[in-house]
Amino acid sequence: ALRLSYLRSGGHDPAILDQLLHLQLEATVLEKGTTGLCRGRQTGTPAVPAEPPDTGTLGLDAALLAVELENWRLEDELLALKVRRERRADAGSRAAQRHTEELARLQAEVGMLQCHAEQTRPWLHPAVLPRPIALAVP
Repeated sequence: ALRLSYLRSGGHDPAILDQLLHLQLEATVLEKGTTGLCRGRQTGTPAVPAEPPDTGTLGLDAALLAVELENWRLEDELLALKVRRERRADAGSRAAQRHTEELARLQAEVGMLQCHAEQTRPWLHPAVLPRPIALAVP
């Protein structure tokens, strides 16, 4: 739950994710009653029991635990990628909306300028216009 909360809030630091996986491994081992953990490698490889198990069952449990931890790590990576993709999509849609609003504002401004130009255009008064010439009728 802590790892999911961290990812959903935008966390993506690999060192913190490794620490969270290590804590989860320790908790799982403590729940199963296994002791003697050694620290996992810095690359994110899950920790394994320090001493080899005496029976095949404990070996299978350790292997299963390692696979589960790798699955959790991969799920975390997938979730982080999804969060980043959603953020990029949101940013793109916000940018498109800003462009649409800017276009609408500019179109309104062009309309106002056209109206203003028509109002201030110099009009010829009727007295200035030449008189119509009447054609003689035969």
